[in-house]
Amino acid sequence: MASPVNGRTAALSLQLSQAHRELRRRLADVRAGLGRRTLADDTLLTHCLAFCTALTNHHQGEDEGLFAALVRERPDLAPTVAKLVEDHGFISRILTRVRELAEQAAEAPDADLEAIGRELDGLAAIMESHFGYEERAIGAALDAGAGDDGWSEPVLRFHAP
Repeated sequence: MASPVNGRTAALSLQLSQAHRELRRRLADVRAGLGRRTLADDTLLTHCLAFCTALTNHHQGEDEGLFAALVRERPDLAPTVAKLVEDHGFISRILTRVRELAEQAAEAPDADLEAIGRELDGLAAIMESHFGYEERAIGAALDAGAGDDGWSEPVLRFHAP
């Protein structure tokens, strides 16, 4: 059953695509900010860490809620869900590295911001591939009516950084 977003009801696959688009935008903002400022700037550090948290929460919500609901209703999607969960683990390790580099850079004015940029570039490429696969692989199942037992909040909605 589709859930309300911004006072209207939209197909869950569309809502998932919109959530992915928002995560891409946030990553682009962090990457652009990295090129303009030093990470010692509290605003940039805050945005970087907020992005990492938003993406982590999104994936945890999928792993613990959305995917479980999908597999209950569509056991045939278990191998697809397993692949998506595996991707989340890989992305999580990159996010951990980004957090570590961002925190180190905030404490050292001469930190190598290029290292963070390289991690973010790689993350952007992986996210693009992952999001596209996820939308294609589970979009129709979402629109057929994945039961929402509360998973939609962390998966589809993000708070301002």
